[in-house]
Amino acid sequence: MRDRFTTNRRTRVARALTATAAVAALAVAPLAAPAPATAAVSRADLALRWAPVHYQDVDATGAHALGGQSDYLTAVDFDGNLNGRDNWDRAGASGTSLAAHAYYSVVETSTHWYITYLFFHPRDWTDHPFFETEHENDGEGVLFAIERDGSPYGVLRGAVTVAHSDFYSYTPAGSTWTSGRESVDGTLQFQTSPHDSFAHPVTAQEAQGHGLKAYPQYAINGDGLVYYPSTVAETPSSGDDRDVRYQLVDIFAAGGLWAQRANANLFAGLGTFAGDTSGDCGSGTWSCSANSANAPWGWDDGNDVPARGELASDPAKVSAEYFTVPAGLARGYSYNPYAGAAAALAEAARTAAPTVD
Repeated sequence: MRDRFTTNRRTRVARALTATAAVAALAVAPLAAPAPATAAVSRADLALRWAPVHYQDVDATGAHALGGQSDYLTAVDFDGNLNGRDNWDRAGASGTSLAAHAYYSVVETSTHWYITYLFFHPRDWTDHPFFETEHENDGEGVLFAIERDGSPYGVLRGAVTVAHSDFYSYTPAGSTWTSGRESVDGTLQFQTSPHDSFAHPVTAQEAQGHGLKAYPQYAINGDGLVYYPSTVAETPSSGDDRDVRYQLVDIFAAGGLWAQRANANLFAGLGTFAGDTSGDCGSGTWSCSANSANAPWGWDDGNDVPARGELASDPAKVSAEYFTVPAGLARGYSYNPYAGAAAALAEAARTAAPTVD
């Protein structure tokens, strides 16, 4: 049963990623701390300043929980390679890393910055024997829309989270944004980090399936982890560690996830992580599905107007659909590396059956 709760700080064990060429392909230099308010702000600065304090519920029960480690955040190449089809089997194996990472991308218009965050787990799992499926790899996340108001970091106006095949929208208290075509689902809370001087938005993921919403619409139930954005990657000391720092990795970095989008070992299609049904995935449960997790350019809420992938690739469109923005927002991008593949993304949205995360 998940009924333990402790506030004692634990000594963390740093676990370095295996030094292989595959790992180096995704590696980037650690992000610097956010710049002082008087200095120019880089995209990395923006990503670190607005990265969420992230609550992760942990379930240590069940054959596929790995004692809770199946709910730990980690890097896509946690096992030292860029093969998406061995992640289920290598989760928790000797020589792999559970150091906490999250991925981000920043795109810009003249009026807003849009920052997308991806949180990765090697397993989407369940301990229920009926009516629920498992799959290899799991990628869910959140979009933050930041108004460029003349201050160094802007002001956060709205958020859209990814929980499986549904999107949920939120606004902070006092935001000028209100419901648009979709109703706002709640208030985005903020929490001060002990590792910097900023109040960060707060998000949370459920155990097992890892749907992501604004805290406390998901919350820790017994054991759990609280992740804080930082310049280093820490490994939780246990499944009930309330102070774990995670390191951000730029999706657009040289050799990064976006550069790897045509790597058939990592992606089964545009925006779809490769994943098979080997090992014990699905054993004792309803089934195990293949190729069922998505990167940000594959996220989709099939019931809503924005097309597959547009949460990341056209966030101004998503924001205009989900929210009423009194001051308006620019639709043309001054920086958007996703746009170079806009035709392929649009074609994939028209022709490919969406996968379910």
